[in-house]
Amino acid sequence: MTGMSHPTNLAIAQQFPWAAYKSFVDVGAAQGDLVVQVARAHPHLAGLGFDLPELGPIFSDYVAENDLSGRVRFAPGDFFSTPIPKADVAITSRILHDWDLAQKKTLIGKVYDALPADGALIVVESVIDDDRCHNTFGLLMSLNMLIETQGGFDFTGADCIGWMKECGFRKAYVEHLVGPDSMVVGIK
Repeated sequence: MTGMSHPTNLAIAQQFPWAAYKSFVDVGAAQGDLVVQVARAHPHLAGLGFDLPELGPIFSDYVAENDLSGRVRFAPGDFFSTPIPKADVAITSRILHDWDLAQKKTLIGKVYDALPADGALIVVESVIDDDRCHNTFGLLMSLNMLIETQGGFDFTGADCIGWMKECGFRKAYVEHLVGPDSMVVGIK
């Protein structure tokens, strides 16, 4: 995941308005490259990687290799059965497309509950364009998710914005990152 996500992680670190926030959590952090790239680019931020306990040592080693152990830490948990750690910004990168619609909405709702007023959710995926005719990679990734998971699928920016608003986010927008990837940002 690190190799595939690295260019997107760099873009998130540069394009999101991080100056307005103090803390962030990557929900489904894996090795931790997204947390590392954001923390490296913004020394004022405290970062947290949230993922299954088995990933803790891998995450911690990667963070230590990048000299960020003082500002970045790991929180073990399962995002369906454990509360999402509280932070000013929560990120789900290549996570929502793994799950069916009810599970997507559950995760968005759990993140909403973990955020303060004016907090932000960043959903990173190969977001399909609203007309469903330009992001071929996103469409093929959706087919892939339908084959590999029990209900996962990729989605349009309008879909994600609608789910965010159903969960209570007051505003949301889509911003292209790199290649086929975009972020859908919801503000509580």
